[in-house]
Amino acid sequence: MIATAHRTEETIRVLFIENDPTVAEMYKLKLELDGYQVTVVANDDSVVEEAVGARPDMIFLDLRPGEDQGFATLERLRAAAVTREVPVIILSSQAANELAGRGFKADLLDYVVRADPGPNGLSGNLEGWAQAGSG
Repeated sequence: MIATAHRTEETIRVLFIENDPTVAEMYKLKLELDGYQVTVVANDDSVVEEAVGARPDMIFLDLRPGEDQGFATLERLRAAAVTREVPVIILSSQAANELAGRGFKADLLDYVVRADPGPNGLSGNLEGWAQAGSG
């Protein structure tokens, strides 16, 4: 595979929040091949601490319908100074309407709910999403 270089001078740092290690590794590999620096963390109480260390330009957050932990994480990210203005992209395979509505209420800067969040679909808009928080 050939890595696709993005068009920025600095490497975009991505925080990928996902509880399934296999899924997280798949996305991490794809994003790294595309030239991004990726930190994977589980969706637990240490997410904000991990974000402080990673200083992400972009956050991907896996949200599952009927599970409030992901939205609690989103609210903690929005409350923390270091991640308050970092674009967050919601990844979900179910209940897109419910997740989109709740995402707006959580004061997202930008987000995408994907019906099929495969790893190839993430890199296409990542550069634009990361720049949304820097302007």
